[in-house]
Amino acid sequence: MMTTELTLLACTLVLAIVQIMLVAQMRTAEAGLEYNASARDAKAPPPRPVTARLQRAQANLFETLPLFIGAVLIAHVAGREGDLTLWGCWLYLLCRVVYVPLYAAAIPYVRSLVWLASMIGLGMVLAAILIG
Repeated sequence: MMTTELTLLACTLVLAIVQIMLVAQMRTAEAGLEYNASARDAKAPPPRPVTARLQRAQANLFETLPLFIGAVLIAHVAGREGDLTLWGCWLYLLCRVVYVPLYAAAIPYVRSLVWLASMIGLGMVLAAILIG
């Protein structure tokens, strides 16, 4: 059965793909299609600031995504889904979506608060697993 939490997990994976494609598109525009199609033996030009920030936002997602995937799947298999997992998944996903443009625009503090809120969402899912 596809629960809301599993649907939100799938949406988070779509976000990961969007971030991968966005960075790839921007790097292709900067380095050129010929470079991207090559063996990349030569050094690429450095990324522009926005591209570099989007690369870091992508890496940041990939640091916590395995934990989120594991937590959602454990909660599902263990039958621990409920209000805590539902709101935790929503919080994680929405904050991760908001995080991308905040990082791209180099907005300090608010970006960090949004990241912290995403971690609270992950913590909510873990709390549902551990304390029921």
